[in-house]
Amino acid sequence: MIVLPFLVTGSTGRIGGALRAVWPETAAATSLQPHWQARTSRPGFSTWDIALDPCPAGLASGVVLGLAGGRRAGTDSGNDETALALATLRAARDQGARHVFLMSSAAVYGASDAPLTEDATPAPPSAYGEQKYAMEAAAQDFAMTEGMRLTLLRLGNVAGFDALLGGARPGVPVTLDPVPGAAGGPLRSYIGPVSLGRVLAGLAQLAAEGAALPDILNIAATPPLRMAALLDAAGIDWRHSPENPAVLPQVVLDCTRLATLLPLPAASAAAMVAEWKDLPA
Repeated sequence: MIVLPFLVTGSTGRIGGALRAVWPETAAATSLQPHWQARTSRPGFSTWDIALDPCPAGLASGVVLGLAGGRRAGTDSGNDETALALATLRAARDQGARHVFLMSSAAVYGASDAPLTEDATPAPPSAYGEQKYAMEAAAQDFAMTEGMRLTLLRLGNVAGFDALLGGARPGVPVTLDPVPGAAGGPLRSYIGPVSLGRVLAGLAQLAAEGAALPDILNIAATPPLRMAALLDAAGIDWRHSPENPAVLPQVVLDCTRLATLLPLPAASAAAMVAEWKDLPA
């Protein structure tokens, strides 16, 4: 079996941590050797700054997963979202990568009464979504010009990684925007962090095998969940906030395309909370 390098940029973040946590269980079935990129020296990581330094020879010659990204708009981003994506693509191009995945977000979509397919016209309602959509457009232009195989991953909410669970503080009830006719608050597509790691590992292996992969993939478990269900499963007190006319009642991803490639985890609030709480620090 030929072993290909699997370069994961930005792998010190929470999504990278989820992928690293599940990698030992998938390693025996994969033909990929992971290389975890970090900007500062850490045991077990390949140390280099993707925005400033050339990629070490050979690391980007197989499958590349770009997780490196700037922080949300309004904060000290350090690096531009688009610049980091293009730096990842240049490294992959220069070393002849088989396939590149770049992490995007469901934030590129606007509100919709129906599940959002990858063919839906993006209408980002936030600066963060606009950043991601600008990154997507630049990356697609680059990949098309260079003849590269690129898949954009539009990720739904990750249980414990968003403000809902991850931002909860002991003794302070979480406030949920009220949604008329829905006592449980907004409806969102979620995935547990361990399940996300398994999906990313599975997609990387498909790319290593030369599978035909789509240009864009929604990433989430099904069915969608009310936010209150996750809070209840985690034992976190919550209450409704005053009416918010800007609330998006639902952001639901249609993951039919992903389901044709990999088995999708069933969305269970209790299981997602357990994945979050059991994830190694």
